[in-house]
This record gives sequence, structure tokens and C-alpha cells, in this order.
Amino acid sequence: MSALDRVTAWPVSTVAAGYVDSYGECRTIGPAATPLPLASVTKALFAYVVLIAIEEGTLALDQPAGPGGATVRHLLSHSSGLPAEGATPISEVARRRIYSNAGFEILGRELETASGLDPATYFHEALVAPLGLQATALAGSVAHGARSSVDDLLKVAGEWLHPTLVAAETLAAATSPQLGDLPGVLPGYGRQEVNSWGLGFELKGTKAPHWTGQANSAATFGHFGRAGTFVWVDPQHRVGCAVLTDREFGSWAMRLWPELSDAVVAEATQAESTPGAGSR
Repeated sequence: MSALDRVTAWPVSTVAAGYVDSYGECRTIGPAATPLPLASVTKALFAYVVLIAIEEGTLALDQPAGPGGATVRHLLSHSSGLPAEGATPISEVARRRIYSNAGFEILGRELETASGLDPATYFHEALVAPLGLQATALAGSVAHGARSSVDDLLKVAGEWLHPTLVAAETLAAATSPQLGDLPGVLPGYGRQEVNSWGLGFELKGTKAPHWTGQANSAATFGHFGRAGTFVWVDPQHRVGCAVLTDREFGSWAMRLWPELSDAVVAEATQAESTPGAGSR
């Protein structure tokens, strides 16, 4: 049984899954070209758009944004003190990691003010068009309003394995822990004494339990969404994986996602070590 065959037994009506290796070779199962809601996976894609805007000089990482004392960096790394929803801070800046949709909404407004383009247009011009994404669009909140397909998410994951839209150093910084070892709650998994986060990317780090697998390296980064969706990239094992479903995140996902992730890492690692694999 291949790694992806596992999803055929999942308790969901619709599931598409796939992975991309370091050579850009993709494997998929299910309706991989069909767009489905991303929920909070949107944040990882929009964060990459913000990184592009920073490299273009449209935004600056340490410019003021959000509550007093907060910056674009704080908003991206969920350390601005804002709650999940609402404009009133519930913590001092850089004191705790508080997962915040509100912070991303502010980022969307900052981008629109600085660029003169609405977030959906900037998203399309900065990410969708350059990568040739066919089923991806931002229609609503920059925190959770995008739709995409597994085929498109694997193109994005391939971009994160070998960045072309930003400098490799920029992505490396964005997928490194920001602002120290802040405690906080990882949605669905409870309090983490070290709730590592990059610039819009959730980092596996030392978190346990986690929605990725035990075989995933600590350097694994990505995001999952309430719509039963995820995308991760493991730069150490040089593989990226994406899943879209039509069932809301819950205990089923907490049990099955790590199993799939472990199988994908094992299969991709074995293929990587096979003589001649690079010529595929």
C-alpha cells in the first residue's frame, strides 16, 4: 500500500491528498484538481504573500501595525496580544502566543493601504499568477477565506521547498521561531510551553502531540485548518504534503493525519535514497 492509499479509509465523504518531493515530482489521490475551502491554511498562503510584499518594499517587517507597540512581525507570529477575534488586546505585545484571526485581518488592511490593491488582487498577482495556480483564490478573509486544490497546494509546497518568489534567506527566516520561546495554545492541541511560530507558519518544533507525524523533523512548517485541511513542508526530509477534506477538524484528524504524515515521510525518504531517483 502506498502512503496516500491510507486516505481511502478515512471517515470523510471527500478527500484529496498528495505530496511533492525535492525533485518536484507529485503524487496525488482523490479529486486533486477540485477546489475546497482552506479555512486557516489560508494564513500560510497569505503570509507568503506578505513576505513577497516585504521583499518588494510594500511593507516592512518591523513597521508598526495593530495594537500599540506591535509590528507586522508580531501580527504574523501571533504575538501582538490580540485575541482570536476583536480589536482589544488581551496580553502585552510579545508576552504570549495567542492565535489571532484579528491580527491577520489587520495585515490585510495594512497591505491594502500600502499597495492600493485589495488583498484578493494582491494575493492573485503575487502568488496565484506567478505559480500558475488554477483553482486558488482569496474570496473573503485573509485569515480563512481562500479556496484551493491539492494540485495547487503542492505547487505552493514545491515553492517552499525551492523558493523563487522570495529569497531563500527570507523563507528560512520566516520558518524559524520568532520572538523567543513564547508559551501559548495551539488550537485543538492545548497549551504549549514553547508554542513555536514563524512569520505566519506554524512550526512543529518540540510540540507534542502535533498534527504532523513523529517522523516529521522539528523544522517542519505549515498550517492546518478547521475545514479538515493541512499543508506542511519538511525541509529536512525535502518533502511537502497537502490534504483537503469536507469534514471539520476533530479527533478523527488528530488520529489519522500523523499516520499519513509518517507514511509520506517514509515513502519520500525511501524514494530519495533510491539510485537514479533524481532522474524521474
